[in-house]
Amino acid sequence: MSKSIQSGSETIKEKIAKKVPWIFGNKIRKPKVRFPKIKIAKRFSLPTPSKNLGLLGIYIFLFVLQLGVIYIIYREPIPLGADPSTGEAMFIYPDMHDAFIIESIVASILIFISSSGFITLYQATKYTYDRSFAWRLLFIGVVLALIGFISLQYIIAVKERVITQGTRTN
Repeated sequence: MSKSIQSGSETIKEKIAKKVPWIFGNKIRKPKVRFPKIKIAKRFSLPTPSKNLGLLGIYIFLFVLQLGVIYIIYREPIPLGADPSTGEAMFIYPDMHDAFIIESIVASILIFISSSGFITLYQATKYTYDRSFAWRLLFIGVVLALIGFISLQYIIAVKERVITQGTRTN
């Protein structure tokens, strides 16, 4: 049989190109498989949000995470307290390891301000050819980072003062 008569298959012997003697000769053949071409229906595409929207979502998630939502859900602290002797509102919980909800919110806002300052510092590195704009971003970033840091340190110092005053009176 000639090769033109053997439609749809080749012998393995022909594939090896007669380098190795083949035991079975023309008895075992490698079939040629023709897969049908399937036309897939037109796929629909959903519009993708912009990168800015994704970045905004990440910032909102980080803000909620910094807010201490897990702490608020787990510990169930009171939103605001009152001094038992005078009845006046207390914004700072008289213990270092616990906090009112309002303290968590204020601390989260300050951490977010400080974080946005560091992001602005990073953005300032992208404008090396526009020096005046880069210096403005650099200045704004440093100011925001310092405002957040100094404010948080002040809140911790006030909280320590409240704790020490509470232990002296007891």
